[in-house]
Amino acid sequence: MKWYPVFLREMLLFRAKLFRLGYIFSSMFVPLLYLLAFGLGLGRSVRISGGSYLEFLLPGLIAMSSMTNSYNWVASGLNLGRLYFKTFQVLVQAPIPPSAIMIGEILSGMARGLFASLMIIIVGIVVGKGAFLTPIFLAALLLNCFLFSSLGVVVGMITKSHEDTSTYSNFFILPMAFFSGTFFPIDHMPTLLKGIVLMLPLTHTNILMRKAHVDAGFIISAGVLVIYSILIFLFGASLIRNYSE
Repeated sequence: MKWYPVFLREMLLFRAKLFRLGYIFSSMFVPLLYLLAFGLGLGRSVRISGGSYLEFLLPGLIAMSSMTNSYNWVASGLNLGRLYFKTFQVLVQAPIPPSAIMIGEILSGMARGLFASLMIIIVGIVVGKGAFLTPIFLAALLLNCFLFSSLGVVVGMITKSHEDTSTYSNFFILPMAFFSGTFFPIDHMPTLLKGIVLMLPLTHTNILMRKAHVDAGFIISAGVLVIYSILIFLFGASLIRNYSE
């Protein structure tokens, strides 16, 4: 349980923000904007895979929201703590192994990602489109939060300024949110673009979240996410272990 103090510190910071009404609205604003603009606007007139567009869109918005919130919370917090507030330097000098620091940071990012996802899940249930809530969906959601929280640690450790964190978001996280099957199926993409998109982890999260049962596609996508998660976790732990600023 050596990771618990790290996790508790981040959760206390999260709780301080959580009770601010503006923070809750800011966490929900972008996915709800997409839901209103695309889901409710096209939801009844467009059919995808035998269902309404809204049924297709909701899992994608949850995947996107869990990605951005898990990643941003860890990447920004770690970057600021390392470069400006110097709290990370105190943390690495404590008798806590690098893997425990990594786990504490990841769990805090997962908590924020799951909170943001819960807001959209509630909306989906209210509008009567909660059929996507399956064990496969929940497992994919947890794995997605873990993966992008781990990526947040990596980016938070390698960036040299707070502006660099935004650069990674603009050139990697944002394009992935739009081209990984969130808003439209990837089946009809050009072959080259589809090949690139299939290399992105969020693509496989979207595939898993829309699976009703285990099949070959499930095994492939789950395997890709697990491999990404392990590699990024090990890389992040090594960055913390070798930290020398």
